Amino acid sequence: MDELDFLFNECHPAFSSHSSWTKCRELMYGSLTCLGRRTVTGMLAASGNQFVDWSGAYRLFSQQRVDVTKILNVVQSNVLQETSSFPHIIAHMDDTIIKKTGKRIPGTAWRRDPLGPPFYTNFIWGQRFIQMSLALPRNGQTCQSRAIPIDFHHCPTVAKPRKTADKEQWDTYREEKKIAKLSRQGAERIKLLRNRLDDQKYNQKELVIGVDGSYTNKEVLKNLPHNTTLIGRIRKDTKLYTIPDKQTGSGRKRVYGERLPTPEQVRQSSQYPWQQVQAWAAGKVHKFDVKIIHDIRWRSAGPQNLALIVIRPLGYRLTKNAKVLYRDPAYLICTQTKMNIKDILQAYLWRWEIEVDFREEKTLLGCGQAQVRNQNSVESIPSFIVAVYGLLHLANYRANKLSKMELLPRPKWYPLKKQKRITTGDLLNNLRAQIWAKANKLNFSHFVNNETNTRSLRNESNSPISAFFYLRN
Repeated sequence: MDELDFLFNECHPAFSSHSSWTKCRELMYGSLTCLGRRTVTGMLAASGNQFVDWSGAYRLFSQQRVDVTKILNVVQSNVLQETSSFPHIIAHMDDTIIKKTGKRIPGTAWRRDPLGPPFYTNFIWGQRFIQMSLALPRNGQTCQSRAIPIDFHHCPTVAKPRKTADKEQWDTYREEKKIAKLSRQGAERIKLLRNRLDDQKYNQKELVIGVDGSYTNKEVLKNLPHNTTLIGRIRKDTKLYTIPDKQTGSGRKRVYGERLPTPEQVRQSSQYPWQQVQAWAAGKVHKFDVKIIHDIRWRSAGPQNLALIVIRPLGYRLTKNAKVLYRDPAYLICTQTKMNIKDILQAYLWRWEIEVDFREEKTLLGCGQAQVRNQNSVESIPSFIVAVYGLLHLANYRANKLSKMELLPRPKWYPLKKQKRITTGDLLNNLRAQIWAKANKLNFSHFVNNETNTRSLRNESNSPISAFFYLRN
């Protein structure tokens, strides 16, 4: 709680007045302690404001009395301070859809459901956002990492004009449609992040961004800013080329040389040797077999040199005696040919954390559950929830670094591990327990010690306080 308060105090310039800061602080704790839906009224009730005027909480966002971008900038600057000793700044970018039901909510439209079955395309009604996160490693470069969100940008589609609209309206629609494309918006967010890093005197540090296949295209690759490396996934049948030989004489210079095998053919070929690289993934350090080809070119990237990385699929067993199954191979490109293969692989594997962010922001913190219709509120409240998520994990990281935190012991069905990862559910439980223990004048330390001692006993009847502190959404 102390670290969370300290971080939120740094966000004071993001508010139009001190009263707005105070009200937003109450909403922040309401969003973290609420056990129901994270609507604005749910946050107010969780913070004990259910019998006071509620309209000020709505005006906080509808009249733009809080600049959520500045709160996320505070999160970014603190993450950069924690990772200042690392040679690169590792970032992740991806988009997500927040489901909605109201057809008159600004920015909503029919979207393709990414969780639909592969044999049938489902559509859902919702909003679309692009998120950028910075990697916050736990210890060292080959270790566990947490993705801390620093940007959450609303990306609505452009409304299509009627068939009877004039030519000028259709021309305007086509131009706005190009600007609203996710790839164009993604390229703009990368440029904005690079500019912010330059303003914070990180202009000499390389920014390494991991993306999926939807952003590995010419719109992003041909518009990368300076000191920026992109690691993205490509198709297994991508057409790649060598660098052309030096051309003598007149005529237009060649950009692409001889045709190379496709990434799938490279994986199957014995011409390119495998090399073993260690990297952290799925809770431990794995040994990955990879192939790497330097100095290749791709038409989507233009005249810049790339590196191709082919990752052999890992084997795993569903049970101890089951047969070995294999995941799919991965094919990556990197715009920095001199970067260490170990750093490339680890930076991309850390990208999975942004998917964890999306799930926890929606399920645990209720991002998108606020029932608002105002244009400003529709955009800013989900961003505020994401900013609270980032502040929570940053406060946890700093509290762990300063001293050993006093945490609620995990339930008995959790395995006892020395290097256990503190989940977001654990953080929310501990924060609620600290707040409720303080409000009810309970000795939190005594309760934690008592629960730790009785954890190994059988048929132990839990007290009402224990059941109260271990409430889940």
